[in-house]
Amino acid sequence: MTISRKNLLVQRTEQYTEPQKFKAMGVYPYFRVIESDQDTIVTMNGREVLMFGSNSYLGLTNHPKIKEAAKAAIDKYGTGCAGSRFLNGTLDLHLELERKLADFVGKEAALAYSTGFQVNLGVVPTFTGRSDYIILDALDHASIIEGSRLSFSKVVKYKHNDMDSLEKTLQRCEPDKMKLIVVDGIFSMDGDIANLPGIVALSEKYNGTVMVDDAHSLGVLGKDGRGTAAHFGLTDRTDLIMGTFSKSLASIGGFIASDHATINFLTHHSRSLIFSASISPPAAASVIAALDIILSEPERIQHLWEVTHHAIRQLREAGFDLGDTETPIIPLMIRDNMKTFKLTKYLFDEGIFVNPVLSPAVANDSTLIRFNLMATHTYEQVDKAIDKIIKGSKSIGVI
Repeated sequence: MTISRKNLLVQRTEQYTEPQKFKAMGVYPYFRVIESDQDTIVTMNGREVLMFGSNSYLGLTNHPKIKEAAKAAIDKYGTGCAGSRFLNGTLDLHLELERKLADFVGKEAALAYSTGFQVNLGVVPTFTGRSDYIILDALDHASIIEGSRLSFSKVVKYKHNDMDSLEKTLQRCEPDKMKLIVVDGIFSMDGDIANLPGIVALSEKYNGTVMVDDAHSLGVLGKDGRGTAAHFGLTDRTDLIMGTFSKSLASIGGFIASDHATINFLTHHSRSLIFSASISPPAAASVIAALDIILSEPERIQHLWEVTHHAIRQLREAGFDLGDTETPIIPLMIRDNMKTFKLTKYLFDEGIFVNPVLSPAVANDSTLIRFNLMATHTYEQVDKAIDKIIKGSKSIGVI
């Protein structure tokens, strides 16, 4: 007689049934399939849907110049590098990209990674030792948190954007140890901006080091979209600037920028760089083209801010709680899991794509719908979406 048994992996994974519950209720909102390019209107299930869930803040993912650059790179270099930057995977294209990135954010040098997540995995844990400190904002991105978990350093958090809390945290650190403060420039869920002037001032007071994650800030904040440090005039006083290519820069990958010595150190110590394949040629070429377009078409950023202010004003007047956002990331605070799912489904049925945000991305009592704007959205598209949002929210008691 054969006794059937399940191994521990299957026993554990079969207990996870949350997605199935929401699928059975018809409100499961994840992994929705897009059948077209990432524009203000996308095709899903054969129908047109207004896209308000994309991180393509400048609407460049289908720009003809970027497509041409990617195709030309494939023709010259092929589709991949078949190795890491450390060994056989460094192209002259990578060096050109890094020079342009460093110049764009106002630093001496830059280093490109295959994804933005890998940047934080490879940078955050690399500088500090067992007796040093990594200091995080309570709402820092998951990639920053994962990077800190790879370190043997002491990891401490301060209350979100609270400078009194940060100062108390710094006071508890040993004065002669390294203190790396890592913070998002624009917080990806709440849309508010880091108090970089306060962070830099406290860092200098307590001999700290500041790293800003500009994933959602590049192309949005500062002159020509150069990021949070540029926005506040603090580029020279911000030690490390991180950015990703998958938002405003219309590609995939990420980078870190700093002084020559720091980039040299990372080049030879950052494990996610050394042990990962290089960013692909078409991805690198796309970013170079995107940077050129950003500098030559400043009207994109101007329009992005115009529709942002327009949307925020209308939503606040309608009675929505938008938290402290002041950016194209507009959180509609729902604070209820089921209402968040229901409103997301209602809007999708009405042809509006938005992103529901639930735990673990936010706390259980902070669920929200993330309404994202792009420079290519028209006022008419924004107004149509807001009308649907108001109608759906009233029907389920959100406002």
